[in-house]
Amino acid sequence: MSNFDRLHPALQHHIVNSLSWRELRPFQEAVISPILDGQHLIVLAPTAGGKTEAAFFPVVSRMLTEGWTGLSVLYLCPIKALLNNLDVRLQRYSTLLGRRSALWHGDVKPTARKKILREPPDSLLTTPESLEVMLDSPSVDSRSLFAELQVVIVDEIHAFAGDDRGWHLLSVLERISKLAGRELQRIGLSATVGNPETLSGWLAGSCKGPRDVFFPPSSGGGQADVQLDFVGSLQNAALVISRLHRGEKRLVFVDSRSRAEQLAAELRNLQVTTFVTHSSLSQDQRHQAEEAFASRDDCVIVATSVLELGIDVGNLDRVIQIDSPPTVSSFLQRMGRTGRRSGTMRNCLFLATKDETLVQASALINLWGEDYVEPIEPPAMPIHVLAQQLMALTLQEGGIGRAEWFSWLKGVPGFQTIPPENVEYLVSSMLEREILWEDAGILAMGKEGESTYGRRNFLELFSVFMSPPIFSILHGRQEIGYVDIMTFLGKHEGPRILLLGGRAWKVNHIDWRRRMAYVEPTDATGRSRWMGEGQGLGFRMAQAIKHVLATDNTEDYLSRRAAERIGEIRQEFAWVDPDSTIAILAGAGEVEWWTYGGFRANATFSHALSLATNSKVKHDSFKLTFEPSLKQQDVERAIEAIRQLDVAEMRPVVDDAAIDSLKFSECLPAELAIEMVQCRLQEPEAIRQVLKRQVRSIVK
Repeated sequence: MSNFDRLHPALQHHIVNSLSWRELRPFQEAVISPILDGQHLIVLAPTAGGKTEAAFFPVVSRMLTEGWTGLSVLYLCPIKALLNNLDVRLQRYSTLLGRRSALWHGDVKPTARKKILREPPDSLLTTPESLEVMLDSPSVDSRSLFAELQVVIVDEIHAFAGDDRGWHLLSVLERISKLAGRELQRIGLSATVGNPETLSGWLAGSCKGPRDVFFPPSSGGGQADVQLDFVGSLQNAALVISRLHRGEKRLVFVDSRSRAEQLAAELRNLQVTTFVTHSSLSQDQRHQAEEAFASRDDCVIVATSVLELGIDVGNLDRVIQIDSPPTVSSFLQRMGRTGRRSGTMRNCLFLATKDETLVQASALINLWGEDYVEPIEPPAMPIHVLAQQLMALTLQEGGIGRAEWFSWLKGVPGFQTIPPENVEYLVSSMLEREILWEDAGILAMGKEGESTYGRRNFLELFSVFMSPPIFSILHGRQEIGYVDIMTFLGKHEGPRILLLGGRAWKVNHIDWRRRMAYVEPTDATGRSRWMGEGQGLGFRMAQAIKHVLATDNTEDYLSRRAAERIGEIRQEFAWVDPDSTIAILAGAGEVEWWTYGGFRANATFSHALSLATNSKVKHDSFKLTFEPSLKQQDVERAIEAIRQLDVAEMRPVVDDAAIDSLKFSECLPAELAIEMVQCRLQEPEAIRQVLKRQVRSIVK
């Protein structure tokens, strides 16, 4: 019996006759058996490659075979646009089989939600935040609603697992499992994960059932046409796009909303049919642009990362990347939009507008060529999420026992790493601050908790993890771009200098709550253009950039212009050594230690070296800069001194304002909040790798 033959006969019939599919894709057929057998599963497959059907078909087959009733399947997505996109497909599949699916998120009208509560569908498409609302709202009987639940499908799971939304997702699943009275089968879908086995255990949480990862069978899909050109400006990029690939449908990714609008305007001036989509546009505007693009040929849509996730915009001919995305994972998501039609190949054309992004793009392509994808690292010690969940449980249960509440959440891996004494310290602190109130061992919302997070303000409680961990950088009203939150977490004396848009910017004000930083141009004397601070690069990317600068390889993917420009840049960095770190006497009498250690490792070095030298040591992703009063031998002695330290005990310093910016910081004892942020800034393996390398001293 084939895997397809194991599906319910009605489903087999409709796949062949109603959908007119001659066959399932090989990976779709391969995952049928493990899903029918109830395994917890991570399914990896290319973007827009049919992962939704791969998961949903065997799940709905179980629904038919086992006679499930009531709400039995949750389909979770990180963004509403993706839910809207999937809703039509899942409704069609469900209707063919005599079942119903429905959509619930913040934009769904109250009348539609009331109908869902009155007549629960078989499958519900929603977000974790909407699930939280259902659990805690007094108008929803959550025990009844989730009583028949069997399966949870999490789409684009990598978008959850790398930040605190992932811990929130797992918390909600643990609570719903307890209400349902059974272990829910958990299925995660992703195109790009560097450590899928780790993610499988993360998703399964407290579940006892078998878990596995499905890797798509090799089918030659690893081939791709990737090219890198150097164009020098956004205007030149528009000219290249207008002249290349005429008659084709092209998706162009840009690193900021303002640059997306600027590029779109340039393309329209060149008579190119152009649409644009980004998060500042209204939902209707974005939907209109995406629909128009999907139905056209010989056109361009310019997008920020909003189109990185699996929203369907039809069959693409070409993906073009302006400059470089931040990670290999992002690159794979974007390139995976192409090569869907038979006889076509995945492709991506990089157009670098700056020297920095030319080198970074080359480094990224090299990492991809080595089959490297960044591992997903769930944030360490999510004690602020635990505080949020405790408050949510008091609302859900109308008060909960002090000895009982943690049993609802103990299956979440991130909470298991928090020592019991710290959990108790958290509760005591929340009681002391009157965020919680206790009576006869029952915890409820206190006076301060009610006014800040209670029923009247419950959306503040639930929307906690919606903001991405990035800051918008603004010069007046003009958006320059984005930087990672890690850029601002370390304590910093004097002005912060960022490198964005090919120039240096001095940070004048950080709005932590709105995730915005306001800047003004600066000459930034004594600063290198290779600061890397705006990007907040990881160790592997920083090392890959070092490799590009330190070797004389001419890669096949480089255009003539790109190869010539990289050659010129390498001459400027002829002192870079692939096997050593460099202590270099630079301009203005400053000594720089070029580690190429990445932002987090260098943040830790900065603190340790500041203590060792009794001075202020600045850092970015590539180097550390010492005060002019320190001589080269002083720096070398300080580096040797930190080699003797226990790497596990080395911690970066944390900005107090960063602690205040945390959601629920009001609930946390200060020392626990600082410990959490320090843990998140640590990268001990990168520190070890840097420290074991010889330091070579030169004078620039």
